[in-house]
Amino acid sequence: MTHPITRLLAAALVGAGIAVAGLAISHGLERFRLADRTVTVKGLAEKEVESDFAIWRLAFRRGGGSFGDVQKALSTDRDAVLAFLKARGFKDDEIEIRPLAVQDLLAREYGGGQQQLRFQGTGQVNVKSARVGDVQAAALAVDPLIQAGVQISSDGGGNPEFQLRGFNDVKAPLLSEATRNAREQAEKFAAEAGATLGPLKIANQGVISISGGDGMDHDNGGSRVKRLRVVSTFVYEMR
Repeated sequence: MTHPITRLLAAALVGAGIAVAGLAISHGLERFRLADRTVTVKGLAEKEVESDFAIWRLAFRRGGGSFGDVQKALSTDRDAVLAFLKARGFKDDEIEIRPLAVQDLLAREYGGGQQQLRFQGTGQVNVKSARVGDVQAAALAVDPLIQAGVQISSDGGGNPEFQLRGFNDVKAPLLSEATRNAREQAEKFAAEAGATLGPLKIANQGVISISGGDGMDHDNGGSRVKRLRVVSTFVYEMR
């Protein structure tokens, strides 16, 4: 028969275990190990930032029965695109002009048969600028080009691609926030468990993920606002 004192001691140990487990769950702790008196916590940090660079690939195309006519039309379209961009305030160092390309469809290995428009040509002008807002506004104001007969193509991308080139400038503060968040959780857990938080044993800063501010799980470049998120893991000693 089990002695009453033994039963009371067992019950007390079970109760203490349940209390510690309850603390761990309430704090979202990754792991609490009583054997080596360590606690593992995760620190979360999120931040929305504006893109600081934009690339807009403005592509256009033409088709016709004469090589010279298609080339001439593409040249005229390119001049119209450049005039449009200059009118929007873009400078020469923000504009990249790609060579015109004209293709003879009958000259292709698989181009047999009658071709209504034997020649097809494309041109492209790229805008690369840190003036993100101006690039976005220009991409939404291409109606005059279309009205002038420029056949804008989606082959080059169509919409601007927004980038975050100053990533390192926001990386350090984000990691610091995740570290503070983790330590606050660990300190609160230690206080409620009647212990003292010891030194940091292991730190894993994790990977910063970038997603679109429009709710996309990954950054496809289409969102001007980027959401940065990092989950860091830390192991502290408990005293």
